[in-house]
Amino acid sequence: MNRKLFGLPVVFLLLVLFKSPVFANIRLPQLVSDHMVLQRGIKLKIWGWATPGEKVNIAFNGTKMHTVTGPDGKWLINLPAMKAGGPYAMYIKGNNEIKLSDILIGDVWFCSGQSNMVLAMERLKEKYPEEVTHDNFPEIRNFFVPTKSDVTKEYDDLPPGKWTAATGQGILEFGGVTYFFAKQLYQKYRVPIGIINSSVGGVPIEAWMSADGFKDFPADLALIKNFRDTAYMNNLNRQVEKARGNFQRPVVEPDKGTSGPVKWTDPAYVPQNWHPFWLPGYWADQGVRGLNGILYFRKEIEVPASMTGVPAKLFLGRIIDADSTFVNGRFVGNITYQYPPRRYDVPAGLLEPGKNVIIVKVINTAGKGGFVPEKNYSLNANGQRLDLRGEWTYQVGQVQPRLSFDGFRNNNGPRPIIAQNAPTGLYNTMAAPAINFAIKGFIWYQGEANTSKPKEYAKLLPALIADWRNKWGEGNIPFLYAQLPNFMEADYSPEESDWAQLRQRQLEGLAVPNTGMAVTIDAGEWNDIHPVDKKDVGERLALWAQHLAYGTKEMVYSGPIYQSSKVEGNKMVLTFSNTGSGLVVKGGGDLYYFAIAGADKKYVWAKARIEGNKVIVWNDTIANPVSVRYAWADNPQGANLYNKEGLPASPFETDDN
Repeated sequence: MNRKLFGLPVVFLLLVLFKSPVFANIRLPQLVSDHMVLQRGIKLKIWGWATPGEKVNIAFNGTKMHTVTGPDGKWLINLPAMKAGGPYAMYIKGNNEIKLSDILIGDVWFCSGQSNMVLAMERLKEKYPEEVTHDNFPEIRNFFVPTKSDVTKEYDDLPPGKWTAATGQGILEFGGVTYFFAKQLYQKYRVPIGIINSSVGGVPIEAWMSADGFKDFPADLALIKNFRDTAYMNNLNRQVEKARGNFQRPVVEPDKGTSGPVKWTDPAYVPQNWHPFWLPGYWADQGVRGLNGILYFRKEIEVPASMTGVPAKLFLGRIIDADSTFVNGRFVGNITYQYPPRRYDVPAGLLEPGKNVIIVKVINTAGKGGFVPEKNYSLNANGQRLDLRGEWTYQVGQVQPRLSFDGFRNNNGPRPIIAQNAPTGLYNTMAAPAINFAIKGFIWYQGEANTSKPKEYAKLLPALIADWRNKWGEGNIPFLYAQLPNFMEADYSPEESDWAQLRQRQLEGLAVPNTGMAVTIDAGEWNDIHPVDKKDVGERLALWAQHLAYGTKEMVYSGPIYQSSKVEGNKMVLTFSNTGSGLVVKGGGDLYYFAIAGADKKYVWAKARIEGNKVIVWNDTIANPVSVRYAWADNPQGANLYNKEGLPASPFETDDN
């Protein structure tokens, strides 16, 4: 007998057994779970994993279907299109049986982007107390996708999550934009609404595109090829670790606020030689140059007896970057980064009649540290409010040495791959696993992370739209997106602006069929990249949804959109679509924030007036105008062209050469 030949089938069988996935029981993807909303009016895919060759049966809403699991352990069953309704139960049976309860059939929207898409109602509860307290919509459901990133491969399933109804505390888990979007649609059409919110703060559009979406971007394709090369990635990681290991960080002195005989937060501490500080504000604007490190801020306040003996709420606006806060020596809360609002609970009995001391320990490692202006700084208890703005004192606990080289972020050394900022890094983990789940359309709120290279966005946004539509395989379903709002300091002279450039690229995205853009140029805040006006944004997106997805045609769904221009003498005549019942100047008076330029493209402020559904723009010093800009700035404060339905005109530039 030939022992070598005899051994081959055995070896082959062992390889097959060890290579094939083994699933003892049926397993379902995260989205297919209790309380889910399924898309009405379209064939549905229900999928999962089980033992290879296992028969899987589904019974749902009067339909029974079955399939057999493939060699890879995967199975998929197509259910027929169904009408809106529910709640229903779904039974899935193989070697084990699963029952899913409280399933609705309605409309599902896949919502994605940066932090303004994910900004939760919990962060907005002071802005919208009535909605948080009184709204109750059990047929609006939200599935929040936790953050996970990977550039090396596409995943089969999302990170663990669950469907949550818009009732009680569940409302706080919704993103603000998506909540008001869903609420408006539900109240109009009375159809269950499902929101899949897959968003990550601070990430570029490229992270959300699949490898297939980069066919016209050769540099990104080269990166993706490297990401999927195990040898390349292993070598890069070794280089990064070596660089980190070689870097000698400077010795940092201990924090004086915690290393002395009495901590500076201790009520027994007697401050000496502390410096004055006006809160809110940044210490770089109050006589301190280039300081990063740990600073302590102190204020003595007089609390009336009527505010003591009950729980209190301490509001400290926004702080850059991290803080730990103490009242009368007791720690009441901390936030580790700059964006969340500081809202700390002060327990009953901690406040005393008369003198009380608040200490805020602030850690800042880069840029201007301090307290963001025009936020809520107050102590509230028993219906009373103490304003905390004004004179404080501060002392430096630790100075952070300036670092000129960190071993791996310099221009010459190796850089680690930050997956959530790299091409495909979030698509692989937070979008690809959802493409079997039928949807009504997409909602997109992103762009802040791409403002440094705005003109590239003109190609990236259409590429993302095409990529997602291709992956979901439902045709040119609606793609709705929010234009960037106003942000940063206002300019009182015409200036160049990357934010304005990116808004222009977003405006151009409307050339893609079946897309809609909510203009939000009046919904931002100069001092906060996370403005709290999410109701206007969500409801304006819902107007586009009514027009594109629900076929409600007799409505005004957008503010004025620039269409064309012509020169008449020294004036330019601009025409617009979406003028509704007519163009208006919001608040009355003169039109504001139009600028005009001749052939030299040097813009100056222009006069402008409305004539019917046109706007006439001129400046007497420009004899031969060639271009007009409107609301062209990071923060075009006072831009006031609207239609009579109260929707703002999009910023624009007539000449994009």
